[in-house]
Amino acid sequence: MVGDLGFLMTEETPDIQDIEAPEGEPYLKFLLSNGAEIALPALSVVEVMSVAADRITPMPNVSPTLLGTLNLRGEIIWVADLGQFMGEGLPLNVDRVEIPVIAVKDDDDLIMGLAVDAIVGMEWLKTDQLKSSPGNPLIRGEWHNNGKSLRLLDHTAILRSPRWSG
Repeated sequence: MVGDLGFLMTEETPDIQDIEAPEGEPYLKFLLSNGAEIALPALSVVEVMSVAADRITPMPNVSPTLLGTLNLRGEIIWVADLGQFMGEGLPLNVDRVEIPVIAVKDDDDLIMGLAVDAIVGMEWLKTDQLKSSPGNPLIRGEWHNNGKSLRLLDHTAILRSPRWSG
């Protein structure tokens, strides 16, 4: 039998109405150099890439948290060691073939690359289960599940942080 969308349906093919939509909102999960798992709202992510270390151009006289600049489809963006910027863990190991970089954008179209240790994947999370996380303006909140916690970054706070100018 041919379904409404023109593909062959079999007994094992679920009807499109039977497929459940995931609950919550999509988040990209990744690891910092200290092993901490963090998440970003997927809607703030422009691109996730593995970049050869030599594609990041170091710049003199900038904050040590800035690894350099990167050409992202014709636009030059800054790439930061996110773990170092947040004050967590050792500097990112950049002595490797490729560095995972997450390009994020705010509502004013400001784009920055956040270098991390590893990309974990995507997960749908319910925002009503987000607990506030006072004390760190870069963290929007935390989810707690089965004894594990997952912190949600505020990408706008990172991009607009006064720490970049100092």
